[in-house]
Amino acid sequence: MANENKKDFNAMLHNNKDMPKIQIISDKTSIEKYGGEKMFFAPPIVYDEIMKTVPYGKVITVGIIRDYLAKMNHADFTDPITAGIFVSIAAWASYQRSENKTPYWRTLKANGELNAKYPGGIEAQKEKLESEGHTIIQKGRKNIRYYVKDYQNSLSKLTTVN
Repeated sequence: MANENKKDFNAMLHNNKDMPKIQIISDKTSIEKYGGEKMFFAPPIVYDEIMKTVPYGKVITVGIIRDYLAKMNHADFTDPITAGIFVSIAAWASYQRSENKTPYWRTLKANGELNAKYPGGIEAQKEKLESEGHTIIQKGRKNIRYYVKDYQNSLSKLTTVN
């Protein structure tokens, strides 16, 4: 996202954009890739609500949230593009608020990867996760990425949210 300091992410967070909704897709490549034709779209606030349930010392991935939302809404999968955007919106909205914060740093990308698009980038997320007891490891030589070591052992269980 660009120009984060000029955007009202809390307004974006509460803009449902005609969601939730299910869309039937017909593109064979996408159907094969995602395992079905019923694609679910959740509004940004739903991601924020789920991210708030992840307790201190635990983590979750965007993929787990997507799978949960698809299952809860009788869809084959949740749209990955809007999911990534809405997780970032939830992070920036929390960053802009003085209260009712969302522990967005606990929401990881696939395979436990840290998210450079969060407020403060990798360094800020790394610092927050390490303060909660996680070990951050670096992978790659040219395209360096950072991951929570053994993140699978710290996964939060999703419970039903309103």
